[in-house]
Amino acid sequence: MTAAAEARPILTVQGLNAHIAGQQVVENVSFTVPATGITALLGRNGVGKTSTIKAIIGLIDRTGAVALDGVRIEKEPTFKIIRSGVGYVPEDREVFSKLTVAENLRLAERDAAPRRQLVEELFPDLLARSAQMAGTLSGGQQQMVSLARALLNTNKILLVDEPTKGLAPKIVAEVAETLAEAAKTVPILLVEQNLLVVRQLAAGAVVLSGGRVVHTGNALEFLDDAELTQRLLGVSAETPAGTHTEKTAAKPAGKGATL
Repeated sequence: MTAAAEARPILTVQGLNAHIAGQQVVENVSFTVPATGITALLGRNGVGKTSTIKAIIGLIDRTGAVALDGVRIEKEPTFKIIRSGVGYVPEDREVFSKLTVAENLRLAERDAAPRRQLVEELFPDLLARSAQMAGTLSGGQQQMVSLARALLNTNKILLVDEPTKGLAPKIVAEVAETLAEAAKTVPILLVEQNLLVVRQLAAGAVVLSGGRVVHTGNALEFLDDAELTQRLLGVSAETPAGTHTEKTAAKPAGKGATL
């Protein structure tokens, strides 16, 4: 990748508006996602984070401009946007419960040479459970299936929506570690409520309130600003020394650490 390509955002969103059942849920949202690393999309519950993700890939009605690697995609149907290199990990996993793990993964393959070796290295437990019905897996295991489906293909960006939601602390740590590994090869736009995970993973932050962008910048600088996080997120993001390490994701979120 050339220096110019690295400097160009992988995803550009300008003036994005979206509606669900006639109600506006995203209003004039504009931000960019760099071509490397993890960018966190933050905000209180119900401010439009998931709707923004869905609007980007056309799952809900929207207007505005969306460019992937410099190419406008907002007029394309969702399946073409996905084929153009957008991996999507939805909230609540959405695995095919009556299919096996192996069948879930095969259905997700769109490349001629899917990255099965990468998935097997990142998710050895799924390999052992390949014949198990996905609906019988634990919540954490289903989340791993959802992540694995996205990572099977070569993507330009991953859109990951609340991957640690409802998971036990040990599994949160495993999911965070997997995302960190994935981010070495593909940029990620991450919706995440656990601020310890955000501290661990994110370089940049985009903060929404009322369906609008109210802050963008360095993620750690934002989380270290107690007044700003309290005002925009309604929580205190102050954490004891050492919370930038991988180990902290395995600890239960303390008071104010999760939105």
